[in-house]
Amino acid sequence: MDHGSTTTEQSSTLGFHEDLKPIKSLTSLSDILSTLSTIQSQEADISQSLSSLLSSREPIDAFLAQLQTLVPQIDEIRLDAVLLSEKVSKTAKTAERVGGRVRSLDEEMRRVRMSVERVGLVMELKSSLSSFNSAMEAQDYDSATRHCAKAMALPPDIIGGQFAEATVPTSELPLPPSETLQAAREQLLEIFKREFEAASRARDSAAISRFFKLFPAVGWEEEGLQAYAAFVVDLVRSRPPVPAKLSSPLYYVASLTSLFESIAKIVDQHQPVVEKYYGGGKMSSVIRKLLNECDRVVATLLEGWEEDRSAKRTVGVSPDDGPDPREIDKLLNEVASIAGRWNLFRQFLVDRLSVGDGTTENDPENSNHARVDLDDPSTEAGLHDPYAPLKESRCRAVFDDLLNNYYLPLETWYLKVIIEKAHRVATVDTSAAPPITTMPDDVFYVLKAVLTRTISAGDVSTVAKMTTRVSDILDRDLGGVLKSKLDNVYSGLVPSGTAVKAEKESRTAFVTHLNDLETSASHLERLIRDMVHSNIIPQIYSSNDIPNVQTELSSLASVVTKFRGAVKAGVDQIFSQLVRPRIRQFVTDLYKDTSYSLTEDSYAVAEQQDVVRKRFIKGWEALTDGFQDTFTEFNYRHFFFLVVDVLVRPWEKQVLSMRYTELGAIRFDHDLRSAMTFLSSQTIFGDVREKFQRLQQISTLLNLDMEEDVDDFYSSSGTVWKLNANEARSIVNLRVG
Repeated sequence: MDHGSTTTEQSSTLGFHEDLKPIKSLTSLSDILSTLSTIQSQEADISQSLSSLLSSREPIDAFLAQLQTLVPQIDEIRLDAVLLSEKVSKTAKTAERVGGRVRSLDEEMRRVRMSVERVGLVMELKSSLSSFNSAMEAQDYDSATRHCAKAMALPPDIIGGQFAEATVPTSELPLPPSETLQAAREQLLEIFKREFEAASRARDSAAISRFFKLFPAVGWEEEGLQAYAAFVVDLVRSRPPVPAKLSSPLYYVASLTSLFESIAKIVDQHQPVVEKYYGGGKMSSVIRKLLNECDRVVATLLEGWEEDRSAKRTVGVSPDDGPDPREIDKLLNEVASIAGRWNLFRQFLVDRLSVGDGTTENDPENSNHARVDLDDPSTEAGLHDPYAPLKESRCRAVFDDLLNNYYLPLETWYLKVIIEKAHRVATVDTSAAPPITTMPDDVFYVLKAVLTRTISAGDVSTVAKMTTRVSDILDRDLGGVLKSKLDNVYSGLVPSGTAVKAEKESRTAFVTHLNDLETSASHLERLIRDMVHSNIIPQIYSSNDIPNVQTELSSLASVVTKFRGAVKAGVDQIFSQLVRPRIRQFVTDLYKDTSYSLTEDSYAVAEQQDVVRKRFIKGWEALTDGFQDTFTEFNYRHFFFLVVDVLVRPWEKQVLSMRYTELGAIRFDHDLRSAMTFLSSQTIFGDVREKFQRLQQISTLLNLDMEEDVDDFYSSSGTVWKLNANEARSIVNLRVG
């Protein structure tokens, strides 16, 4: 270690400062005195530090002395701890030896208890088999079943164990207990089958119920369900025949109704019994057998229906050579009734299978007749699909084919034929106003029956397909034909003033076709509303299907839009051909020899004569003569506002070409209001004043005070102006004097 550094550290600890000058460098008195003062200060600091150290050592020494007095006590405690450890070690070794012996004793006792229990179970097995044998000899099958079930409830290792095989066999039952028990089960199965079949043939309900509930007690659930299914299938086969004769139009509907009702009644009455003794969802296998029988009967009935009704030949006949539509109507009613019965029956089974599987008992959203899509894989519940019997049934495909191959083509043909016939035999009721043919009423009477029949079939897919076809037929065979007639009439119209009679006849025909088209739109609109809110839909369809059916029916509204569009186009045609050319002359005649540069005298004359109002009424009546009485309300409304829209433009132009005194502006406002009042009195469908807003604002500007600034009035009046600011200034400049 470096002594120099050690000396430095000690000096620092004792308070010496290294910055003291060497003695040899002290050459002046002031340096000597300064150094001396520093040394004295350091000396005082060192003395104080030493005093502090000496004063703080005394308590430390006292504590050390106290600790020294504890050393003998600690040594004594350590010795006691060593002795205690030796004693505890000996006790622990003794406890370990005793504990091991206790555990060995517990194990021995456990084995003894197991042996006693095993012996007891074996004795119970032996007793059960012996009691079973005695009950079988006494033909007490209920007791025999209980004893067999009691033996089956024992653990398999007991039944098949060596001890049981050595002690259970007797001279009466020499086989090992497992074989004896299996033989007992098979013996009971044969007896149950024999007795159940005998009870089924005798229709002995008490015996049927007695043996049916014995099957699952000895592990023959599937066999019991098969026997029960055979019994209920026999009930279906032995149902009484329908009272209708084969030639009756109701025979096939009645036969299918009888079939479905008999199966539904069986399911309704027997499902609680099956699920009570066999468990939830077990009715599914019975329903599967019933549906197999249903498939067989339905196939036979529909084959007979196709042959008796010549259905295939009827579908293949062309429309021109087709049968009487009344016969097709009957056939369609029959098909819809048949399909409706199936869909009602199918939904009943869906509900029953759902309840049996436990999927709707605690789920209100799945109850209330909720439809299940049998083609949706999500309806499968793991490995067990509760709807499997319905999915496997051939009836689904059979009735889908019935609707797709017969109902839809025939219903389409029927509606087209009815519309074609309605066009052909349509007549105009000359006494009615406005003139409308019988066609719309005839068509929509039948269309209502068609849609009602489609809904009654109970199939959402069929409703969707049929509404699409109805939309196409109405658009093409009704709307298209009427539009063609309108085009033909329009091409024959002649200008006013020549061939007056021919013009009047053409106009009447044109207006009648427009009325038919608009009436068809109104009928369809009302029919859609009635069908969508019809009580028949909730009676047939599930809560999930109702919105789908209503949506499909509402889709027919697109045809209403097309019809109304064609109506407006037709009104535009007749307006352009017959009315538009006369409007400009109407305005010219309205203000012929008329001036609004009025003095007090000329104002009084104008007020007395009221020429503009009288001319307007006369001209309007001439312009619209024959249209209000011949158009339907919708058509006349469109025609009326079309005339007004076209009229105000030349009227405004005429007004802006004139000059106005203060009294003339007042007279113009009076004439304008008189015209608007008259037009409002001619309609029941709203105020026409909106069409005259620009003319009204022109009148307002013409009647401003001469001192009022037009720009200030334009910006501060609060009016929603149809005129721009430049137009407003130009109008004010029309005032004179």
